[in-house]
Amino acid sequence: MTMTRSKGSVTDRVQGEPIALDGAKAVAQAMRQMNPDVVAAYPITPQTEIVQTFSEYVANGEVDTEFVAVESEHAAMSACIGAAAAGGRVQTATTSAGMAFMWEVLYVASSLRLPIIMAVANRALSAPLNIHCDHSDAMGARDAGWLQVYAEDVQEAYDNAFQALRIAEHPDVMLPVMHCQDGFIISHGVERLELLPDGAVKEFIGTYTPRYSLLDTEHPATFGPVDLQDHYFEHKRQQVDGMEKALAVVEEIGQEYGDLTGRYYGHLSPYRLEDAEIAIVVMGSTAGTTKIAVDKMRERGIKAGLLKLRTFRPFPADAVAEALAGVSAVAVLDRAIAFGSQGNPIFLDVCTSLYASGARPDVVNYVYGLGGRDTTASQITTVYADLLNIAETGQRGPLVRYLGLRE
Repeated sequence: MTMTRSKGSVTDRVQGEPIALDGAKAVAQAMRQMNPDVVAAYPITPQTEIVQTFSEYVANGEVDTEFVAVESEHAAMSACIGAAAAGGRVQTATTSAGMAFMWEVLYVASSLRLPIIMAVANRALSAPLNIHCDHSDAMGARDAGWLQVYAEDVQEAYDNAFQALRIAEHPDVMLPVMHCQDGFIISHGVERLELLPDGAVKEFIGTYTPRYSLLDTEHPATFGPVDLQDHYFEHKRQQVDGMEKALAVVEEIGQEYGDLTGRYYGHLSPYRLEDAEIAIVVMGSTAGTTKIAVDKMRERGIKAGLLKLRTFRPFPADAVAEALAGVSAVAVLDRAIAFGSQGNPIFLDVCTSLYASGARPDVVNYVYGLGGRDTTASQITTVYADLLNIAETGQRGPLVRYLGLRE
């Protein structure tokens, strides 16, 4: 494996090592290569394999990380907050009920502007008990002040881990980031990926020098004081500023990572969308399934397209509206339910983006894949068929629909 640092040239990019790994082990490898100062975590399926694998690297002396085996997820995030406030590079991982148990301290981490990195293997929430994939856990934390990026496959899960660190630590952002992969589908699905050389990772992530640290006795700072009517409002507005500035930072880091590896990342990945008349918006592993459906529709002469979301927080509203500007009918696929709302999480943000831009395609919302239920390419083609009918007749029909549900 070789590495040069001239950007932009194909011949100068890092040559990765092809390897077969599941998503959980791929993220554990990324954590090993980043060598964080502290990892505090508690096992929970299907995230367990991430921290279990990483703990082996700790036991074998392959990293310098202080691994804290805590008694709960609430304690895990609390330990991460203390370590990050002390100036360390800090990571954890969780899923489902584990994230729910962190609820209070998720807000503390973002409010203190701590660049904590959390790997999430998305999983349904009980009850009934279910250990398989949907996005209910991360969607429940959508307003907690964390950035959220999602992977389509194992390679993206691995690549997102490094970019998340750089984004979180950017001085314009300084917010925690959760990088998400679909539980079991990606976390336990073995795929080919290219593993970067350790030296390339070290150079890409650089070193981290915190502006403030609890351990800096020469420049004492206060973390987490009482903040009542006097300044609380202003501090919340500062968090908004960091989230808004992250829009540009995500693209900046994605471009730099692409110059290094040849794999470029932004907020969105359009697929056959340039001349599309109907389109689906989706996030996570189902984007790959949707590409197959798009190709099938194209073979039939139907101008179908896909807009894959990578970034959910901050939501790239302008980019979404621009990408969908020429489309007559859009279906937004959500792998979570916002009970009692007029639509579900991604759908609501897409609709707001389109409305604010002045674009007025017909938009419908499909809930799919809850609790790990398979979503097939043939099911996706029925969504395109519905969109085609909407575009031709102008009759939208039900706003919220359910894909693959036995009714």
